[in-house]
Amino acid sequence: MTRRDMIKAASGAAAATILGGIPLAAQGQDKPANSGGKRKILVIGAHPDDPETCAGGVMCLLTQAGHEVVCVYLTRGEAGIAGKSHDEAAAIRVIESERANAVVGTRHIFMSQVDGNTEVNLERYREMRELLEREKPDVVLTHWPVDSHRDHAACGLLVLDAWRRVGRTFELYYMEAMTGTQSQMFQPTDWVDITSVLEQKHRACRCHVSQGMDELLDGWHVPMERFRGLECRCQAAEAFAHHTVPGTI
Repeated sequence: MTRRDMIKAASGAAAATILGGIPLAAQGQDKPANSGGKRKILVIGAHPDDPETCAGGVMCLLTQAGHEVVCVYLTRGEAGIAGKSHDEAAAIRVIESERANAVVGTRHIFMSQVDGNTEVNLERYREMRELLEREKPDVVLTHWPVDSHRDHAACGLLVLDAWRRVGRTFELYYMEAMTGTQSQMFQPTDWVDITSVLEQKHRACRCHVSQGMDELLDGWHVPMERFRGLECRCQAAEAFAHHTVPGTI
């Protein structure tokens, strides 16, 4: 088999399956087949809009294939709107998140941390572990812990600790956020072609009106989607790093 043939074969496999080996339809099929049974996927982000911008395409593909996808927000984005109090900003961003989840077809959960003041301590480790024990996901996507945004880094570390504490009972993948400015030294292991759901993903992202999403999409997320698409020979893709090293600390 030539290198070109290997790339073609890999592209075909990526169209049929997704993170954690969850089955999806091949590209172009009208109704994605859920031959492997319904699975639960949690996408855990620090703020409202993080799951949508970092993994919105994957979420759309998964919900279309009949799997259960849950968006978990560590905070309510309290510090995310200039000129608004924490309570005012949180109220706006909760509504935006509800609208975004309606576009994708996902359920959502808000945790109890505060935007810009996230904590990594024993109590917060316990909170994340209890959430994961309660939800019992098959796959979790969360922030790459090496990130210039403290909230992103905290979120990734809390999930990583919980994954180990519950005995690695789910597949753990890291997602990237504005790589180079926020996520640092991110090295993907998996790419997902999101071309067929790109418009739906962007529609969900644009529900977060308070974040100036058109500018963020044009300046960051669309170029990242195109770059990752070039890496796996498609129009647009999202990239993830699979945490597979067992070991103990």
